[in-house]
Amino acid sequence: MSVAVRQDPALIETNPPLVPGRRDYHDLTEQISTIVEAKVYETPKKYWVTLSITSSIVVLLLSMLTYLAVTGIGVWGNNRPIGWAWDITNFVFWIGIGHAGTLISAILFLFRQKWRTSINRSAEAMTLFAVMCAAIFPLFHTGRPWRAYWLFPVPNTDLNMWQNFRSPLIWDVFAVNTYLMVSILFWYTGLVPDVATLRDRAKSKIRAWVYGSLALGWRGSARHWRHYESAYLILAGISTPLVLSVHSVVSFDFATSVIPGWHTTIFPPYFVAGAIFSGFAMVMTLLLISRWLLNLQNLITMKHLENMNKIMLVTGSIVGYSYATEFFIAWYSGDVYEQFTFWNRAFGPYWWAAWTIYTCNAFIPQIFWFKKMRTSLWVMFIVSITSNIGMWFERFVIIATSLTRDFLPTSWGYFHPTWVDMLTLFGTFGLFFTLFLLFARFLPMIAMSEVKGVAAVERHTFAPPEPAAEEVH
Repeated sequence: MSVAVRQDPALIETNPPLVPGRRDYHDLTEQISTIVEAKVYETPKKYWVTLSITSSIVVLLLSMLTYLAVTGIGVWGNNRPIGWAWDITNFVFWIGIGHAGTLISAILFLFRQKWRTSINRSAEAMTLFAVMCAAIFPLFHTGRPWRAYWLFPVPNTDLNMWQNFRSPLIWDVFAVNTYLMVSILFWYTGLVPDVATLRDRAKSKIRAWVYGSLALGWRGSARHWRHYESAYLILAGISTPLVLSVHSVVSFDFATSVIPGWHTTIFPPYFVAGAIFSGFAMVMTLLLISRWLLNLQNLITMKHLENMNKIMLVTGSIVGYSYATEFFIAWYSGDVYEQFTFWNRAFGPYWWAAWTIYTCNAFIPQIFWFKKMRTSLWVMFIVSITSNIGMWFERFVIIATSLTRDFLPTSWGYFHPTWVDMLTLFGTFGLFFTLFLLFARFLPMIAMSEVKGVAAVERHTFAPPEPAAEEVH
């Protein structure tokens, strides 16, 4: 009988391997570890050029924050009636960016989606950096950042003011801090086995001591792996509801008010869908840049990128549906103030911002229905940029157009950003990309242990054809 095992070409074409080239464990360890272990002159020059540019933008951010603290928040363009403007817009934007990290790591892990393995570490790190950028704006918006401890659960008897624990603004503090702490634990737990690998490969005492301290005594025993998998699963279960809760709580800042355009029950799911959409777009931007800077084409494959484009298509469609639902609810409510707010949003003084978000968030992502577009690097890079632009404008439109027309025409106004507004926002992007580039250089940005598990499975699934056995009589 003939007992040959052959590859199915149709299977490979429709479901390509996540780790192409039948790489063994040593090859994977070498490629990922070499990025971290490389000396300064061995790191690609394009990496150092990019890092120098982003670092200079961080210096600009520090200058703006110093000027802001010394002069006061009057240097921002906030006015009456638009008391919330670019500062809160940037806060909500960066919090939304951080959502994709937990989604990719926790929810896709619970659903056993193996394509997350090459991108989850980067997404988790992105979450931490995005929350750091987000925290800047409400902190300085208070006008007294040196009194930031008032935001924490300090007993009221020890303060000179009474906190309103029924306010969504206070809920934000607890929700974001909880999200940050769990995200740090989740990211660090997954990092332990890989840091232990770097410790064992270290050639200098300082490097061995640093990575040894971070590895927490990891030796790769069966007991260690059992505890690791239990802890990772528990943290994934804890992180999953946070994806839904954190941005829902952020949406309560608006939804619990009485201002037309804000007080609507659609905001929690609407904000969550938008956060996942913008977060995936930012992950796409970071992965494409890292893939090019660090030559990771064989680990961050087209299959990873195409799957992310599919999620962007779904979440972008949900966001577009939410836009239509808002207009329908305004019309169906019969509230003239609500109807005027949305008419003003689409055709008023901020019409250009409104149609920017409809175009970038609802219309442009629809090109991902076509496989040729989903697998084009330039297309996905451009769409990831336009999606983030659109999601920033979405937050701005929600805030500005709902405040620009007060109940009395005598209170109507218009927001003009100042140069401090613009440079501070620009500076947070520099901080975000600088932190990510440093992370990618000094810590493994791809989970070695998880990629090896996927490679082991695919080695059997995509095994090369064996020669046909001779027929035995």
